[in-house]
Amino acid sequence: MHIQHYLQFKDLNADEYGYLFQRAAFIKQKFKAFEKHQPFADPDRTLALIFEKASTRTRVSFEAGMYQLGGSVVHLTTGDSQLGRSEPIEDSAKVISRMVDLVMIRTYEQAKLESFAAHSRVPVINGLTNEFHPCQILTDLFTLAEHRPAASGLPLDAIRGKVVAWVGDGNNMANTWLQAAELLGFTVHVSTPSGYEVDPVLAGIANRNCYKVFKNPREACAGADLVTTDVWTSMGFEAENEVRRTAFAQWCVDESMMAAAKPDALFMHCLPAHRGEEVMAEVIDGPQSVVWDEAENRMHAQKALMEYLLLGRL
Repeated sequence: MHIQHYLQFKDLNADEYGYLFQRAAFIKQKFKAFEKHQPFADPDRTLALIFEKASTRTRVSFEAGMYQLGGSVVHLTTGDSQLGRSEPIEDSAKVISRMVDLVMIRTYEQAKLESFAAHSRVPVINGLTNEFHPCQILTDLFTLAEHRPAASGLPLDAIRGKVVAWVGDGNNMANTWLQAAELLGFTVHVSTPSGYEVDPVLAGIANRNCYKVFKNPREACAGADLVTTDVWTSMGFEAENEVRRTAFAQWCVDESMMAAAKPDALFMHCLPAHRGEEVMAEVIDGPQSVVWDEAENRMHAQKALMEYLLLGRL
């Protein structure tokens, strides 16, 4: 039996994303109407959540989402499992995947995630690694299509041809934005400080035309449909915090950057946010910000993803 994992954004194709966006909208509509949607209730399905990196939104969105789908959740950290006691990752994968139906892992190295998936009997989802964060970009694009729908009503039409401005670190989020741009036909304007550029080889993209690089972050925001950023220091890089604070000083998304974007441009941030660092309070708390819808949509988009990986198209 073929197992579909979700380790990078490019693990699915454009047609599958079109389905997921529509399915997420359907599932969210059910949630807002207080109507049950429990495809995992009979038979009961179980999700294992494995955290090597701490999380708020990832845990709540996956855990609440799985319960809402009628399933069960097992929560593991490296401190309370053999994952933190030198058991080979391959052995952990073989054991855990015999007892659950889905596995979500939030860890450091992508290689560890891929090793687990290679030895798993069930679908594995990337909850975040140093290299990629596909669930977040899945959510962000769903949120973009929700707030700026196409006349056709098709989510992919709402995304195709758009300009996304990425301001800040060339990190796992930036890598995943590049994969999404190449796959779904939009352009990313990237502006990072010197020494923190995106690496298209690491991102795994073949089409260098899907993104443009700008030294000036305001120029990157010019004409953008969406402006987005992330913290200056990602988890695992805390030792670089002071150096990064100096290097990124000019890469704080402010009102002048939003003014350079299209008049109806949206602002997104994957959270947690540091007001006055990577984004000004006037922006994240302003009328163009959709960060709270974006945060909620993690749950709905991931419910659609889990449903698809286990049950296919319904």
